Amino acid sequence: MHSIGTVEDRQVFGMDTAKHVFQVYSVKPSTGASISVRLDRSEVVDYFARFGSCLIAMEACGGSNYWGRLLQSHGHRVRLLPTALIRPFITGNKTDAIDARAIWLAVQLPDVKFASIKTVAQQSVLSLHRQRDMLTKFRTRQVLALRGLIYEFGIIFPKGGRDLFLKAVGEVLETRQGELPAFLLASLQDQVERIRSLEKSIARIDEHLEKYFRSDPDMQRVAQIPGVGMLTATAVIATMGDPSIYKNGREFCAWLGLVPRQSGSGGRIRLLGISKKGDPYLRTLLIHGARSVLYRTKEKSAWLQQLLQRRPTNIVVVAQAAKTARIIWAVTAKKCAYDPTHALVAGQTLQISKAVE
Repeated sequence: MHSIGTVEDRQVFGMDTAKHVFQVYSVKPSTGASISVRLDRSEVVDYFARFGSCLIAMEACGGSNYWGRLLQSHGHRVRLLPTALIRPFITGNKTDAIDARAIWLAVQLPDVKFASIKTVAQQSVLSLHRQRDMLTKFRTRQVLALRGLIYEFGIIFPKGGRDLFLKAVGEVLETRQGELPAFLLASLQDQVERIRSLEKSIARIDEHLEKYFRSDPDMQRVAQIPGVGMLTATAVIATMGDPSIYKNGREFCAWLGLVPRQSGSGGRIRLLGISKKGDPYLRTLLIHGARSVLYRTKEKSAWLQQLLQRRPTNIVVVAQAAKTARIIWAVTAKKCAYDPTHALVAGQTLQISKAVE
C-alpha cells in the first residue's frame, strides 16, 4: 500500500525525455500540489538531487537506458515503461507535460511490467546486432538488384549461394567485354565489389560477437540449447537484461510475442494467432532456430513427434520456439546448465503445444 505520489516511501516522478528538453511531473505527498517542470539536459541530475532517493519513471525509448543508468548511479530507483502502457493515460492534446503526467500515473498501477535497464555491454552487443541486420538487408538488396540488372540483358544464373553467384557474375562480365558497353561492365563490377565489402563488414561484426560470446557464461549456457547458436545467444541475453523481472518462462515467452492473442466476451475466450509483441529480430532468430531443430534433428523428442502429427509445420515451429524461449529463461534465471534429460513440470508440455493451436 502507498499513498498517491509515493511508492515504498519514495516520491514518484514521471519524466518525458527528448534530446534537449525534459518534462517532469509529480505530486507533493505532503500537500497534494502538482509539479510540472521543464528541464534542460544539463539540469536533470541536479534537479532530482533535491528530493533525495526517489522513483523516476520514463518511457522505454531512445536514450532511456542511458538516463536510467545515470540516475541509478545517483541513488534513485528508475522504471522504464512500455509505450502501450502509457498511451491510455494520455488525455486531451498530446504535449510533453501530458506525456509526463501519463507516465507518472502508469507507473503507480499494480502489477506493472517494466522494461529492464540495459548495461553498457548489453547495449553494445545489441548495437552490433542492429548493424549486422542492417548490413544483411543491404547485401540482399544489392544481390537481387544485380540479378535483375543482368537479367535485362538476357543473362540468367542458376539458384545457388552468394559466393557462387558473385563468381559467376565475374566470369560473365569478363566474357561479355565486346557485347556490353564498358561503362556498364565497370558499374556492375563496382556493385559486385560493394557486395563483397558488405560481406567483409558482416564477418567483422561476427568476429566481435563471437569474442564476446566466448567471454560470457550466460551466453555459453544458453548456446547448449538445441536451436540456439552464437547469434541467438548473444541477442537473447543482451535483450533479456535482468531475467528476474519475469516471473517465469511463460511471461518471458509472452514478452517475445510467442504466445496467442486472446479475444473473448461473456466468459468465453478465443485463442488467436501469436501476439508478435516484443522484439521481432529476436523472435525471428528463435523461430529460425526452432526450424533447424525440426528439420535437422535426427532424433526428435516424443512431444515434437506427437505435435507434428496433429498440427501444421509452421505451428509446430512456433511451438518449438516458445519452448526454447522458456528453457532460455530457466537456464539464465537459475544459472544452471542445460539438461536435455530434464523433465518438464507436469502439464507444461501440454500448455506449450496448446499455446499455438
